[in-house]
Amino acid sequence: MIKLKALLIGINAKYIHPNLAIRLLKKNTTYDTDIKEYTIKDDKNKIIDYINNSDYDLVGFSCYIWNIEIIKEILNKINHNKIIMLGGPEVSYNPYDYIDNDLCNYVIKNEGEEAFHLLLSYLDNKIKIDEVPNLYYKHGFTFDKLVDLSKSKMAYDLLDDLYNKIVYIETSRGCPYKCAYCMASLDNKVRFFDIEEIKKQLLYLQSKNARVYKFLDRTFNANKKFIDLIDFIILNHKENESYQFEITGDLLKPEYIDYINKNAPKNLFRFEIGIQSTNIDANLSVGRIQNNELLFSNIIKIQDAGIIDLHLDLIAGLPKEDYNSFIKTFNDCISLRPKELQLGFLKLLHGTRLYNEATLHGYVWDNNAPYEIKYNNYLSIDDIKEIHFTEDAFESYYNSGLMRNAMKIVLDNESNPFMFFNKLGKLDYKHKTLEHLFKVIDEYQKDKDYYKIFHKEVIIDYLNHFNLKPKAWWDESIDSKNRNIILRDLYEKGLFNDLKIDDLYKYSMVISLDDTLIIAIYKSNYKLIKEIKK
Repeated sequence: MIKLKALLIGINAKYIHPNLAIRLLKKNTTYDTDIKEYTIKDDKNKIIDYINNSDYDLVGFSCYIWNIEIIKEILNKINHNKIIMLGGPEVSYNPYDYIDNDLCNYVIKNEGEEAFHLLLSYLDNKIKIDEVPNLYYKHGFTFDKLVDLSKSKMAYDLLDDLYNKIVYIETSRGCPYKCAYCMASLDNKVRFFDIEEIKKQLLYLQSKNARVYKFLDRTFNANKKFIDLIDFIILNHKENESYQFEITGDLLKPEYIDYINKNAPKNLFRFEIGIQSTNIDANLSVGRIQNNELLFSNIIKIQDAGIIDLHLDLIAGLPKEDYNSFIKTFNDCISLRPKELQLGFLKLLHGTRLYNEATLHGYVWDNNAPYEIKYNNYLSIDDIKEIHFTEDAFESYYNSGLMRNAMKIVLDNESNPFMFFNKLGKLDYKHKTLEHLFKVIDEYQKDKDYYKIFHKEVIIDYLNHFNLKPKAWWDESIDSKNRNIILRDLYEKGLFNDLKIDDLYKYSMVISLDDTLIIAIYKSNYKLIKEIKK
């Protein structure tokens, strides 16, 4: 009898995002299984050639929203003299789009550790096909079955080169909530891995020099052992490590926030909190019951301490949220001054309740992944376009972190931040130099009554971005003769006596504003940005 050989392929968004799913399948089978990883930037023809020239009996692909279009191209070009299996969230709820079009032989729905091994057992003539759980095939579907997590082998030991990668960790599966747009809502039975085993795995990963850990739990603080694991991480963490969690913000106990703020070092933890909308009707329409007052109180508590790194999410395009309502949602959230506020657009995902109710809300969306909406009954095509203008500028000028001082001045003075970024987003600032990016916003602000303070801060932000003397884009630079006179005067007053006067002349920039001098010094292993009142 020929020994079955299987190949599992992960096509990752980036090199730093290793695929945990294919490792779990390999770990939980006794059949000869190899894994191969690529990124979405890799040459598809090389992937195709590798598959076509291999001697594997079965080739499986791990399918997600970010790689499915690439996988479709590969499936259309590989030789189908091998058994093709697909798995992952992107194919679990539209399997016959692939099976009926002869792109694959089998689709494993949702969890695959047990199903993959039993599929190989079936192909090895050891069991019948109807004994394989979660399996779609040409003639039907077998049956749904959840994996017993107490019996499933973890696969963290199959990860390598961890120092430069994000390590994905599971402490649970399933989600207790039923958000109509989210695929996690389709598995409402929350199950937990043994927390003591998770702790052992974290220590093992630390020994392999992992630094960034991202927990895949859809609602990490749904776990009763939440603070136990947090405490373990605080006690055992190493320098420069980061632990990232998805958190339901209004259910986060304030005493947990206090505990972390008191005991954890800065930025050891990163919380990702999905606000999505502050419109109560929009939230209820997708099954979200959210206490905005408690949510915002918790976020402010996190923000004020500055210990936990915080990332907030919004979704444009929820039912019952029109353009003006979304403007309010954005402005409500940016008032919290988060380090990052992700402005995302609704995606109609196969299998979700919102996908099945699309006609009820008049959704029209892109047929290709990531299935982003084009419009609905509440947002027109033009509304979506306007929100994109805001999102583009907000990413470039706020979320980028390039202008933290200048953005604070903007938010202190603008009554409608959404429209500020909307108008900025219609200017020609993209795909050019950093110098151009700063110059555009400075020009945009010239008619504002707070321009003088903004202008100073945006220059300082620009100077702080560099470690070598940058190109100036402002008008207030002075000629070398007067610059040297100013520098000598300041030197003689003892302001820069840690430098030689010749170094000060050589490595300094001097910007003369109305009542302030900005001195920027860039010398090897030495950088100083200093404001001096005239």
